[in-house]
Amino acid sequence: MTDTAAFSRLHAAFAQLRERLSAEIVGQAALVERLLIALLADGHLLVEGAPGLAKTTAIRALASRLEADFARVQFTPDLLPADLTGTEVWRPQDGHFEFQPGPIFHSLLLADEINRAPAKVQSALLEAMGERQVTVGRRTYPLPRLFLVMATQNPIEQEGTFPLPEAQLDRFLMYVRIGYPEAAVEGEILRLARERARHPDAAGAPAAGQAPMRLSQADVFASREAVLDLHVAPAVERYLIELVLASRDARRYDAALARRIGWGASPRGSIALERCARARAWLAGRDFVTPEDVRAVAHDVLRHRVLPSYEAVAEGWDGERLVQALIDKVPLP
Repeated sequence: MTDTAAFSRLHAAFAQLRERLSAEIVGQAALVERLLIALLADGHLLVEGAPGLAKTTAIRALASRLEADFARVQFTPDLLPADLTGTEVWRPQDGHFEFQPGPIFHSLLLADEINRAPAKVQSALLEAMGERQVTVGRRTYPLPRLFLVMATQNPIEQEGTFPLPEAQLDRFLMYVRIGYPEAAVEGEILRLARERARHPDAAGAPAAGQAPMRLSQADVFASREAVLDLHVAPAVERYLIELVLASRDARRYDAALARRIGWGASPRGSIALERCARARAWLAGRDFVTPEDVRAVAHDVLRHRVLPSYEAVAEGWDGERLVQALIDKVPLP
């Protein structure tokens, strides 16, 4: 198969996957796109949104359409690291310890309300995300090659929560904020809910005339390679780098903005911005990246990496507003 034919086949498979997910996750097109970008960019997602916005449904729907296993962990204040990573169990009949893997060894993991667990549990998850391995006792166990964590947190209730430190937030490829769907799609959500209530066993099944879909891991890995082969023009790469550099020192663009930024994005932010821009371009069917691809993913990639100064916080600034100011100040190529 030629490279062009392979590109077309893989892109068609992801286009179909996106269509199926959008039909099931009504009113959250941005969340669906971000999930696919994270899958293609080999990164993890932190999703913040009020309860009832289909966060759990979205990752479950993705898992059902991939050749991958799925686990969900409800994070609570009494959760222990071993509840996530697994533990060694003594087998008296054999006279040795046997490792029982925890839910983190699944390919797709939903860490629900991650900010409700104490720091030790958060650290166990984030270490696994960064190192792609888990150490229990004296042994280290590799995680699956296809490994995607979608962590959620709810912005409404703050009592009894343990906010993620900024250094740990940096492990997430993207920090996505989702809101309520538009009024126009609320009726469609009601219709879909009624259909699921009438036919609970058919939830997630293909519509009449549609073939069942389950994307193989080989196709996911091949698609990741195709994403890395996309062309990034030198001018686009300079623009991407300049956005990140401006987050560290914005004085040549705006002295007031520079004072409002307490900490800029690390090189990990540059890598994440490029990988996400590539994935967005590939999903759009292009073999090249545009400045618009960079700008479209910049908020989700940088909002948790560009931190406001104390002065800026007092003025009501946050990472979201700082990233928008950077986009407004840094000229397009």
